[in-house]
Formats: sequence, C-alpha cells, structure tokens
Amino acid sequence: MRQAGTTVRSLLARPDFRRLLATRLSAQFGDGVLQATLAGTVLFNPQRATDPVAVAAAFAVLLLPYSLVGPFAGVWLDRWRRRQVLVHADLLRAALVGVLALLVAGGSTGLPFLLAGLALFSVARFVLSALSAALPHTTVDLVPANALSTTSGAVATVVGGAAAVAVQQVAGIAGDAGYALLTLGAAGPYLLAAAAAAGFPPGALGPDGTADSSARQVLVGLVAGVRHVRARPPAVPALAVITVHRLCFGVLTLMTLLFSRATAPPGAGLLGVGTAVAAGAVGTLLAAAVTPGAVRRLGTARWVTLLLALGGVLLTALALPFLPVTVVLAGAVLGFLGQGVKICVDATLQQAVDDDVRGRVFSVYDVLVNVGYVVALLAAAFLLPADGVSPPAVVAVGTAYVLTALYAARALLRR
Repeated sequence: MRQAGTTVRSLLARPDFRRLLATRLSAQFGDGVLQATLAGTVLFNPQRATDPVAVAAAFAVLLLPYSLVGPFAGVWLDRWRRRQVLVHADLLRAALVGVLALLVAGGSTGLPFLLAGLALFSVARFVLSALSAALPHTTVDLVPANALSTTSGAVATVVGGAAAVAVQQVAGIAGDAGYALLTLGAAGPYLLAAAAAAGFPPGALGPDGTADSSARQVLVGLVAGVRHVRARPPAVPALAVITVHRLCFGVLTLMTLLFSRATAPPGAGLLGVGTAVAAGAVGTLLAAAVTPGAVRRLGTARWVTLLLALGGVLLTALALPFLPVTVVLAGAVLGFLGQGVKICVDATLQQAVDDDVRGRVFSVYDVLVNVGYVVALLAAAFLLPADGVSPPAVVAVGTAYVLTALYAARALLRR
C-alpha cells in the first residue's frame, strides 16, 4: 500500500497530469449524467415503451456510424493539437446537450433524436481517444497513470450517473419534461472540462510533429498506422483481448437492463441498474488499486490471463442464479475484470506504438470497442428473453472469457 500510495502522490505532484485528470473527470462525470438520463428516457420512461431490439438498434445507429470514421478521427488527432481538440470538443458537447434536451422535452424519438445522440457519442469517443493519446505527455509511469486516470474517469462516470438517478428518484421525474431537465445537467461538467483543458499551453499534449491533413495524407496515414500496429507484436493480441471483453460486456449490459426492468417495482428500474453499475465501480476501484502491483509481480501478460480466466468462472457462478444480489455481485466482478484488462491494454498500446501514430491506434481501438459492443447488443436483443434470464448466454460469456485467457497466455506470454 505504501508503494502504491507513493506512486499516486508522485503522479498527482505533476501539475500537467493533475490538469489532464481534471479534464477527464469533468468530461466523464458529464458522460455519466447523460448516459443515465438517456437510459431513463428510452428504457424506463413510462411515456416510451421500448423493446430490447429497439434499444439495441438505437445503440447501433448511435455508435456504428462513428466507428466507420473513427480511424480518420485518429489521423486528425495526430495532426491537430490535442489541447485544442479537448477544448473545442467539450464546448461542442455542451451545445449538443442543449439540442438533445429540447428534443427530449418534445418527445422526439425519431431521426433528429438519433442524430443528436450520434453526434454526442461521436465527440465523446473522440475526447477519450485524445485523452489517452495525450497521457504519455504528462508522465512516463504509464501503468499506474492509466490505473489512476482511466479508473477515476470510470468512477466519475458512475458518480455522474448516480447523481442523475438520485435526482430522478428524489424529484420523482418520470416524463419527457423531467428527463429533458436532467439531460441539461450534463452541459455544466462539459464546460468545466473545456475550461480545464484550456489551461494547457497550446502544444503541451502533442502531437510532437506536424503533418499535412489533406484527404490523401489522411488515407496514407491511416494505412501507416495499421502497418505500425502489425509491426508491434504486443499490440494485436492486446486489441483482440479488449474486443472479446467488449463483446461479452455488451451481452451482460442488455441482460442487466432487461432483468432490472422486469424485476424492479414501477419507477425503480433505473435505480436497479444504478445499483449494478455502482457495484461495477467498486470493482473498478479495486482493479485500479491491485493492477499496478500485480503487473510488477506477475507481468502484464500473466495478470491479463489470470483476470480473464478467474473472471469468466466467477461471472458464470454469480450470474446463473439470476437473483438481484448475485447480479450486483457479478457487476462488481465485471468491473474488476474489465478495468484490470483495460489498464493493461492501454499501457501496452501506449508503450508499443510511437507518438506520431498513437492517436490513430487509439481510434482504431475505439472502433473495435464500439463495433464489438453493438454487435453483442444486437445479437443479445434477438436471443435474450424479455426478462433477460438466459443461463445459456451466461455460460457462453463465461466460456468466451476462459478461451480468451488461453489465447492471451499463448499470444502475450510468448512475446
């Protein structure tokens, strides 16, 4: 504990790291508020009866179009100053939140609502890619830095969602007008994130070089980024591992949403989801505390293998009874597993790739994450029953984690 505490203090002693962390926390708190209010609007709003296929289709419309342009966004991150990207992106998100709130208040569920959500999700992934690409400019201790920044960011998202749920429960919000006011609450954190990022000197976060951003150079740069990843042996299996995790996470997400809606009392479905998410945040915090020390003792490859293998077994054992308490405990295990793997994957990519292609690599990373998540949601929407109770799906997820552990042991340990 002493060594871990010293590491955290040494990171927080750096003003540039603190400022980047503050930018992340503010932005991801706003993400949490927005995600909770949209979940309430679409799934638990009595004025909108949404079936699982419609929910999954909405995710597909929101995430897949960005996944097609994500690699190009990564090329731009390697050409534009990342400080300006963070400032302008969060200002844009604050404006888009206002537009989305108006649409929610008007009861819109059609194309304008989906387009506004698409824009917000796209900019959010762009911001997270910029934050990850900028992190090596604030510290060289990437494993503890990722443990602290990505974990605290994930917790900030949960806290933002919990704040929105708490307001919804206390105020008794149930209709479109109430959810529109909750949606507006995300604008404040986005403005704070923009203000925090504006405190950096213009070139402080990279990229280190400059390049032509013409369409031809974007395409050439994208190809160069893919070749760069293929030439870095740890990068490919790291991306494969995180993609499988997101597939499993997508199935478990929809399962939890459906189970919470089916078992919770009227008006309390969002609270049930919030409890599972809060348990996941506890697991996330534990992973952040344990992972740096585990990596020092076991190495990144062995720790990832252990997380996947034990996590798959525990998730299966806890989720199969399909009781509210065991679903919450499974959420904690999933949070621990997912965050431990993410810390290791982020650090592996940051160390394995060069700075001038790092933005492209992290945007490809986001594409894999988004596509895997959406594909899993769509498949689960057609395969899961209305109450989310499906023992075969749980066993399939657990098996996928164990098989991925075997792959990690084979691919990562050899390297």
